[in-house]
Amino acid sequence: MRIRRREFIKRSAVGLGGTLLAMQTGLPAESKPGRFEPYEPVSLGGTGLRCSRVCMGTGMRGGNRESNQTRLGKAGFESLIRGAHERGVNTFDLADLYGTHPYILPALKAIPRDQLNLFTKIWWRPGGIPEKERPDADQVVERFLKELKTDYIDLVLLHCVVSGDWPTELRRQMDLLAKLKERGVIRAHGVSCHSLPALEACATEPWVDSVHARINPYGTSMDGPSEQVAPVLKRIHRAGKGVVGMKLIGEGTFRNSDEKRDATLRYVLGLGCVDVLNVGFETTGEVDDFAERVGRVAKA
Repeated sequence: MRIRRREFIKRSAVGLGGTLLAMQTGLPAESKPGRFEPYEPVSLGGTGLRCSRVCMGTGMRGGNRESNQTRLGKAGFESLIRGAHERGVNTFDLADLYGTHPYILPALKAIPRDQLNLFTKIWWRPGGIPEKERPDADQVVERFLKELKTDYIDLVLLHCVVSGDWPTELRRQMDLLAKLKERGVIRAHGVSCHSLPALEACATEPWVDSVHARINPYGTSMDGPSEQVAPVLKRIHRAGKGVVGMKLIGEGTFRNSDEKRDATLRYVLGLGCVDVLNVGFETTGEVDDFAERVGRVAKA
């Protein structure tokens, strides 16, 4: 993976500092308090996926197969993708709803596929995309593979589940995705949640490998107050499932508040149950700003 020279120097300095600390104290460097590295590889629950802590979302104001990212145009969006990857992002969150499949691998054609994590989502609800038909998950994934120009997808989610009974209502699609996982067409499956009952159902549903959940300390664009959502996320994580945090910037509403962005990162990282931070960056400046703020948060 390509990283910028100054980032390489920074990481080397951090590693050397940890080694010197261990020599001085006699304790392993990793046992000492540290800070979160924005681009370090982290495990997504028990999926086996190793993802950059910071993930690039592509669905800001997304719907009907477009988003603020696609509205940048092909050259602008692909430049943003490359810029994020050059900084250390190896995980990209896509969706049929956003129309972002065709952009990723062409932008990163020089990068080996196994060095990237591609997440995407199946839109199964009425509206949202031009077609009225909702083919079964196996047919939809076949189309996704062609759009993405890849022979496997790292994580496929059922997009925007709301009902607390979704494991019963969507069982056919879940079974089809499970078969694709057995064949190696997808590596993991799960859901993107948009209600507290739907989120609670994830904690006890064995089929769930990973969950996309809305989390910030202010309850903005979330499934409920943070004091209700956070305990559910902890139960999900304790069950060995991955947790991808979204709406960390309150769907953009904290964009101009340094205080709220910093408070969100302290809160979310402090929970200890959110593996990956998913943000719909629209500029490389936003990537840099977010990464710098992540790096300031002290580990407990």
